[in-house]
Amino acid sequence: MILPNAIKGFFRRFRKETRATVAVEAVIILPILFWAYMAMFVFFDAFRQTSINQKAAFTIGDMLSRETTAINNDYLDGLDNMFKFLARSDETARLRVTVVRWHEKSEKFKRDWSQTRGDVDALTDSNVAGMTDVLPVVPDGERIILVETWSHYTAPFNIGPLSQDLHNRVFTRPRFAPKLVWES
Repeated sequence: MILPNAIKGFFRRFRKETRATVAVEAVIILPILFWAYMAMFVFFDAFRQTSINQKAAFTIGDMLSRETTAINNDYLDGLDNMFKFLARSDETARLRVTVVRWHEKSEKFKRDWSQTRGDVDALTDSNVAGMTDVLPVVPDGERIILVETWSHYTAPFNIGPLSQDLHNRVFTRPRFAPKLVWES
């Protein structure tokens, strides 16, 4: 279809027109810049929260590694509250502490005990036996304390699917005692 001369002239003048180009460019680019700034803020915040959760899990693991007496439910409740405080997490935070040892003959990890806080199951012997690719290499009979934490992260702005559970797995070796004991 051939455009009438009036329409052709309009497009020709529009193409050559240079007045108000800054305003038009600003209207086009400002929403993109605003979205990019918000996306950077959200991604930075997600990495910040992940780092805070890891530091809180390492703190709990370090505390447990220094214990020389048996721990109990009250102690674990205190650890759970401390994790929620350090990680700035809400009531959906979960904590699991498990003491495992390496058994050379069977070439598997075995569980001494496992306790949880929140909506998470304790590890069983079969769960622990399947974690050889996750846990570190240790000598025969050596025990390690496995601390796992979960907390929910919700992005401050809805710019993408960033609401998720942050899971951390930290293992430490008992320092001042041969093993960490659960008070039966």
